[in-house]
Amino acid sequence: MGINEKLILVTNDDSVNAKGIQSLVKIASKSGRVVVVAPDKPQSGMGHAITINDPIRMNRVEMFGEVEAYSTTGTPVDCVKLAIYEILGQKPDLVLSGINHGENSSTNVLYSGTMSAAIEGAMEGLPSIGFSLANYAHDADFMQYEAYISTIIEHALEAGIPKHTCFNVNIPNVKNAAIQGIKFCTQAHAFWADRFDRRLDQFGRPYFWLTGEFGEVNPKEDSDLHALVNGYISIVPTHFDLTNYTAFEQYKSMKL
Repeated sequence: MGINEKLILVTNDDSVNAKGIQSLVKIASKSGRVVVVAPDKPQSGMGHAITINDPIRMNRVEMFGEVEAYSTTGTPVDCVKLAIYEILGQKPDLVLSGINHGENSSTNVLYSGTMSAAIEGAMEGLPSIGFSLANYAHDADFMQYEAYISTIIEHALEAGIPKHTCFNVNIPNVKNAAIQGIKFCTQAHAFWADRFDRRLDQFGRPYFWLTGEFGEVNPKEDSDLHALVNGYISIVPTHFDLTNYTAFEQYKSMKL
């Protein structure tokens, strides 16, 4: 690696075989030396899970050409930890996660393995970005957004990201030509109205599929959901401090 060459860690939650990570590696490789450490199977919805009851196994893989790459049996967060402390022997200049099949806007960030990997990078004090595309199709075209993704990566490398903060980047499911631009946004207040689809197996035993509808409470024009609906790529500066500071001020002098 050259003296000034940036070291970029790339991971995801859709597995090392996913089309989204292949696209992200191609794009990121133009900005520095990329090392891939990603799960060997899909880990969507894992949130910030870590593996503590089973060993984590890791194998070198050759699917990214000359790019150094490893698959692991661990979660996305495990991958970031393994990369920093076992593979790289140093902290990278940038952590990238994605590109996820499906958006991770609003409160989806709490469930997302993609974003948890980026948040783990932020916890390590590293500039980190999670990329998601609001398209679940197996043939989704990630590369059409290359210019926008490169712009965001270059900004993070050159200007940095506030410490212990990561970018949650969501791309709307529209053609590249229809993208209206990039907007910094707040996280929308939205949630899943959960319900379970109850079915019976061949033995008459019930099983359940989680389903439901996602909706915004108190819609705001500066939210990530509003940006996506209007054709903008949204960026939410995200951190892991879940303290409600308004409530803290209310309660800090209270004696119970």
